[in-house]
Amino acid sequence: MSRFFDIPSDLQHSWAGLIGLHMREALLPVAAGLLLALPIAQLCGRFRWLYPPVLGMTTVLYAVPSLAFFVVLIDYTGQTELTVMIPLALYSLVVLVPAIVDGVRSVPDETLAAATAMGFGPVRRYLQVQLPIAAPAIIAGLRVATASSISLVSVGALIGNQGALGNLLAAAQKYDRPELAVNAVLTMAVLAILCDALLVGLRVLLTPWMPRAGSRPKPAPRREEITPEGAVR
Repeated sequence: MSRFFDIPSDLQHSWAGLIGLHMREALLPVAAGLLLALPIAQLCGRFRWLYPPVLGMTTVLYAVPSLAFFVVLIDYTGQTELTVMIPLALYSLVVLVPAIVDGVRSVPDETLAAATAMGFGPVRRYLQVQLPIAAPAIIAGLRVATASSISLVSVGALIGNQGALGNLLAAAQKYDRPELAVNAVLTMAVLAILCDALLVGLRVLLTPWMPRAGSRPKPAPRREEITPEGAVR
């Protein structure tokens, strides 16, 4: 068990340090992707003709291998965390943009009309009416993007030990220590599960009107029937 957490010194981090580095490299791109996806989705919702080309562009970006992104970026950003995080932020758009657009389009027209009648402009209506109602769809997109980002960070091991926990995979082969690979895989899986659970909890807090998982609808109240004799049953 001691060898399981015995991290090679050339990685320059302890196990806890690698976890912190991994979470930073995974979550910051998702946050950046969300900030970028919100105005893009607003434009796609307002100008429907814009949505197909935007969706096609994000899909093309997602199809580009991360290694190809590294080759292009490394001349500008070097062997740094930024070289890993930029592709991850772009990859998140292929999930977040459709999730936000679909969520915003699910808002009933009557709700939008009421907000407009109350004097809400397009931006205020988007921020205060459409996004709160679209929260379940947005959180669902964030869950997928976060799990994907936690997994893809490990590819950064190819550019100078920038893969955080993924560096353990390279070290496992280099030092013939398979327990390091097991450590990396299990830790990333646990991190993904914990982040997913936190996002589910956030959805519950943001959407108290939605039914909880496993909850059963309340039975309809029993109607009283009056018998011919006048007794209530």
